[in-house]
Amino acid sequence: MSRRLSLLTAAVCFVFSATSSAVWAQNYPSKVIKLQVPFAPGGTTDIVARVIADPLGKALGQSVIVENKAGGGGVVGAQETVRSAPDGYSLGVATVSTTAANPAINPKNPYNPVTDFTPIINIAATPNVIAVHPSFPARNYKDFLAELKKNPGKYSYSSSGTGGIGHLQTELWKSLAGVFITHIPYRGAGPALNDTVAGQVLIIFDNLPSALPFIQAGKLIPIVVAAPQRLAQLPNVPTFKEVGLEPVNRMAYYGILGPKNLPKEVVDKVSSGVKKALEDPAVRKRIEDTGSIVIANTPEQFAAQIKAEFDVYKNVVDTQKLRLD
Repeated sequence: MSRRLSLLTAAVCFVFSATSSAVWAQNYPSKVIKLQVPFAPGGTTDIVARVIADPLGKALGQSVIVENKAGGGGVVGAQETVRSAPDGYSLGVATVSTTAANPAINPKNPYNPVTDFTPIINIAATPNVIAVHPSFPARNYKDFLAELKKNPGKYSYSSSGTGGIGHLQTELWKSLAGVFITHIPYRGAGPALNDTVAGQVLIIFDNLPSALPFIQAGKLIPIVVAAPQRLAQLPNVPTFKEVGLEPVNRMAYYGILGPKNLPKEVVDKVSSGVKKALEDPAVRKRIEDTGSIVIANTPEQFAAQIKAEFDVYKNVVDTQKLRLD
């Protein structure tokens, strides 16, 4: 009798718990949502997050506030998302650096990018660009490559930091192009850009939104872009595919994810909210004006994209024998 009672009690508790979870998910969101940006204000990740936060909040019926938590090349902020309760009130912005490049190069990375997150949606993809200081003796890819091959080790390139997308994408390009240039890591894309513009370092591989103002001002010369096709902003600059290096033609992504075990109802609501926000032409224009391309894919597609990027950069790390200094 007691065993039957225990089983009945367990069954009632299970049904009650499932019902409560369903009701809770249906009422989501009932308070402010935090959107964690794992980098300092002003970079491309922060720009995209702030463009989407307000319209997403309106779509969901609750405010979405952006909170910057920089450090460790994005790892500190990403780990904050991993540690959050799976209730949908603390979400994070995913980048290639935090979900692929850094985990690929750091054997002690505190999270697994494939299993410790719940991918929700990729908001936008951003082309990357190799650009040089105007004093560099080349203005196109052919001459750029010839100069580097003629002078191995003479030149350096700046990046946002060891393990970031700028670092690993350059290493991928180097391995395929057969050139050697020295890596100079900085504490963020801003300082790296500043020194390249000042001529302290002559080459940079950067996200287009942050490099584009300097290119338009003539302070940097674009050489080649990682994009599906030539960009309206840089119509005379070839893609990596055009110069025979299609594997490097990888764009950066800016998506939203949560900690693992995020309820499907929450994932669906946030995903639908982002898509609704992106229906506004003004919101799309603000994103596209940075040189980014709106993606708005499914959670499953975004999860596959994260795994694919991680696999690519893990192979780069192994092939180039890279390590954290």
